[in-house]
Amino acid sequence: MKCTNKSERRRQRNKNLLMGMGVVIVVLLIVLAVVLIKKKDASMPVSFDLTTEVFGQTVEEEALTADGLAANLCVGAGDTALDGVETQGDERAALFDIQNKTLLFSKSLYEKSYPASITKIMTALVAMEHADMDEVVTITASDVALSADSQVCGLAEGDQIQMSELFHALLVYSANDAAMAIARTVGDGSVDTFVQMMNETAQSLGMTGTHFVNPHGLHDDDHYTTVYDIYLMLNEAMKHQEFTDITQLSNYTITYTSADGTQRQKWLDATDQYLTGESSAPKGVTILGGKTGTTDKAGACLALMVQNNYGEPYVSIVLDASNKPELYERMNQLLEKVNHS
Repeated sequence: MKCTNKSERRRQRNKNLLMGMGVVIVVLLIVLAVVLIKKKDASMPVSFDLTTEVFGQTVEEEALTADGLAANLCVGAGDTALDGVETQGDERAALFDIQNKTLLFSKSLYEKSYPASITKIMTALVAMEHADMDEVVTITASDVALSADSQVCGLAEGDQIQMSELFHALLVYSANDAAMAIARTVGDGSVDTFVQMMNETAQSLGMTGTHFVNPHGLHDDDHYTTVYDIYLMLNEAMKHQEFTDITQLSNYTITYTSADGTQRQKWLDATDQYLTGESSAPKGVTILGGKTGTTDKAGACLALMVQNNYGEPYVSIVLDASNKPELYERMNQLLEKVNHS
């Protein structure tokens, strides 16, 4: 009888042990399944709908890549107020704190705008990537076929000039004939090819609100950008030392050979009044580089990279000011904030 009881107890213990092990296995399987599901979910892209705004756009593909594009950039949802900064009329403007990746002020950040000669930042970017700065360029009739009031450095058909000289004329004096000669040369004889390269570069930088039709910025209804896209473009250009070196110059003298073989020089003053001394930046602000632009449709425009007293970089942009005095007044309102932000 005692042996029977012992056997029963042993079977019961074994049964209980098996049941306990079974419960443990089931729990472990459940935990493992939960971990795998969470891991799978974490690796999947976040779902966006078509109303998600990315740089002012509502395109699903762009939404999916927004985090990657914006990883090292300032971003903002729209208008951002800043005490002491005001704009008038159709002016568009923004102030970006580059070091802290912060948008300090903005008005009409993503609205379609005409860039005028700020376009030449992109012309410079493409040239820096593809041009041979030692190449000697012969000016053609198409390079100088511009309106009589166009900003030009006065080159004529048959003149010969080094690409690096054209590059200086482009950025210091905002010369439209230099822009055309650069575009034609880098585009293997086709300005249209060069413009396509400009648009491809814009796409690679995430400039989703931009479309170029020429290398100089003379008005065309289909040639436009946004304040935010100008920031992206200038931010990229400032990575190139040759760009910053040239856009800090108050003047430059180009040297070239005229069609009759005569060696000639022309003095070119910068179009940025901060550089020429016609306007003064606030105390403690250093101009690192940038680009001006002016047309009847674009108004007076200026995009700058500056640094404050502590060497911290900022990008400041004003578009569509009614005249140059108002442009620099508005720009100074923004620049006053870089040592107090």
